[in-house]
Amino acid sequence: MNRLNRCVSLDEPEDLLLSVIVVSADSGAHLVACVEQVLVSTTRLELILIDNASTDGMPQTIARDHAHDARLRCLYNQVNLGFGKAVNRAAASARGKHLLILNPDCILGPGDLVRLEAVLQSHPKAGLVGAVVCNEKGLADPASRRRDPLLRRALVELFCGRGEGVNVAGDIPLETLEVEAVSGAVMLLPRMLFEQLGGFDEAYFLHCEDLDLCRRVRDLGWCILLAGDVRVLHSKGTSSRHRPVFVSYHKHCGMWRWFCKFDPAARHPLIALAVRLGIWAHFLLHIPRQIAGTQKRNAL
Repeated sequence: MNRLNRCVSLDEPEDLLLSVIVVSADSGAHLVACVEQVLVSTTRLELILIDNASTDGMPQTIARDHAHDARLRCLYNQVNLGFGKAVNRAAASARGKHLLILNPDCILGPGDLVRLEAVLQSHPKAGLVGAVVCNEKGLADPASRRRDPLLRRALVELFCGRGEGVNVAGDIPLETLEVEAVSGAVMLLPRMLFEQLGGFDEAYFLHCEDLDLCRRVRDLGWCILLAGDVRVLHSKGTSSRHRPVFVSYHKHCGMWRWFCKFDPAARHPLIALAVRLGIWAHFLLHIPRQIAGTQKRNAL
């Protein structure tokens, strides 16, 4: 750790400060690396680590290791509030002009914060900026560039074989792109816009709240941008591998909520019923494989 960075004061004008929000929930060792990479940045920032009742002790260890760094604040929830509600709680105490919502299993590279800020500030209608999240091999996750998960698109992909799903297939160029949605693993937006939107919709517990936020940003007339040259290492799912059925349940709840809020097809009762049955049939069919995967990992 660069000791000079640890002495940066937070007594800075709001327009010079970035608030980074990380939500942890038994996120393991990846959380340590995530926090370390944020705190070695020369960007003027505060890091708000908010923990959803973890039992692994990692947030407390991080708090002790960085006890003299005024930039780090740790908030502890007695129960798991869910992702969106935890972010909202952290954002309510944020001081920065911009908010960076960062997954605990994301590792920022040198210059990533500077580049994301530059993209946001150089486009007058930019409401939210995302990054390309990559696995350990450097391969981009298709979820970095996304579409609204409309029913008609799902049907086109299912029956016509055309790429109309949520994730946009194909290579992602090293340039700034306007997209419908980005991965919720890395999201930068003005704090005032986040507050205007009322933050994340807290009716989502986990998953799809990022798609919801992107849609509401666009509905206000702002653009969603993907910084194609910002590639962030993402060890996907470290907080959820030990409880896949729990995560899958809330993911399917999120899918249903997004459909009811934004898909025109939800206005038709019979179509809505068919979608609801399809969502929960999909959830139930995947439970045996998820349980088997958990048992296999535990046996290793």
